[in-house]
Amino acid sequence: MEQKLVSLEILETLQNLQNIKNHDWLFIEHQNQDKFYQITTELYSQLVDRYQKTTPPKIILAEREPIKFLASFLAACAAECPVFLCNPDWGNHEWEQVLNLVQPDLIWGFDHNLQLPITNYQSPITNYPLPIHNTIMIPTGGSSGKIKFTIHTWETLTASVQGFREYFQLNNINSFCILPLYHVSGLMQFIRSFSTGGKLVITSLKQLELTSIPNLNYTDFCISLVPTQLQRILQNQELTTWLSNFKTVLLGGAPAWPELLEKARFHQIKLAPTYGMTETASQIATLKPTEFLQGKINSGKILPHAQITINPITKNINIKAKSLALGYYPQLWEKTEQFSVDDIGFLDKEGYLHIIGRSSNKIISGGENIYPEEIEAVIRQTNLVKDICVIGIADQNWGQALTAIYTPKNPNISHIEIINQLKNQLTKFKIPKHWISLPNLPRNNQGKINRQQLHQIAKQLHNQ
Repeated sequence: MEQKLVSLEILETLQNLQNIKNHDWLFIEHQNQDKFYQITTELYSQLVDRYQKTTPPKIILAEREPIKFLASFLAACAAECPVFLCNPDWGNHEWEQVLNLVQPDLIWGFDHNLQLPITNYQSPITNYPLPIHNTIMIPTGGSSGKIKFTIHTWETLTASVQGFREYFQLNNINSFCILPLYHVSGLMQFIRSFSTGGKLVITSLKQLELTSIPNLNYTDFCISLVPTQLQRILQNQELTTWLSNFKTVLLGGAPAWPELLEKARFHQIKLAPTYGMTETASQIATLKPTEFLQGKINSGKILPHAQITINPITKNINIKAKSLALGYYPQLWEKTEQFSVDDIGFLDKEGYLHIIGRSSNKIISGGENIYPEEIEAVIRQTNLVKDICVIGIADQNWGQALTAIYTPKNPNISHIEIINQLKNQLTKFKIPKHWISLPNLPRNNQGKINRQQLHQIAKQLHNQ
């Protein structure tokens, strides 16, 4: 699709939504959807009038208010401006990275606690280094300490939507979003609803816990969660009952532990565990809710817009998808048939995807290859820990010594008790040699363990 046609498609969709009488599709507490149309059209007109004879400006978007974020996002896309989605809660270190990398022409939104004067930041119009405009830069890799932006377009994002529609056999996609809009998992909920004429509710889990739940028919809605959010909801009886009404509860962002999945199944939550990433514009494999409730435990089958193959030697997953990003800003990837990722897995005879672990997490101890996800799963099955992460620390005898960092369910539980239960479940070299008990394990907002921080903790304790 030509860029001009994409811009027209966005503007026509906006116009259609506005013209349909009493078409309430956007629900944000205390905010009027008329404000959404007003801000979008005003910003779009400003961009077109000011920059029609120059290179489209690079825009950093860090708006906190959902209405302003979505309106700004659509205005930038319709005006064919490269837009960089940013987390308003990034600290000075992250913002320095982003400003140096992007060198934006415009900044929309700001953080009140930020010492950098980004609200007054101005740079001269610079030549955009990519041969395409209308790019959508979605951040990834923040937990590793280095922020990257994946290069997407309206076409890659809507290709993901089309695969979703076909897989779940839906026409209009209604979404209930409690994830950040600058993150791919939040943004894609908006793209699905906006591009298919569905309804969109935007709130936060904190808001749901503090106030009354919006009165809607949730049997026609999809919601996306990360494991830590699902865990919090299942600890609240009212929210658990509410969640059980949803048509589909997509779960991704981080591996979910068996106990959490069992609890969701017990409460008849129509869970759909997914596999995907920012680079693929959300999920490319999903286990359907009916299969989850029947007891299947895997990442499901591949969505129609994607293909997955497994490297026969390394077992790494290779992806080919219409929703695949074009590169990491500012470099476009060379045209390749497949995108190889760090994840290791296999496809069974029925076409279901199973994730074993990550190559980068692999531990080599005494010459043996060990994948920590396997060890963590078995430790969770002892029902003695609330949280667990297995890492390898440098050891002159073993190369790497297997180390378990865990939060016990009962503070009186000794790691010896856990080891005793592992002896019949794991071979000797897979049983951790070192055990570290912590009150809580560091996780980000998506629920991913901060392994880098745990390595530092383990190293300090090991050297004492």
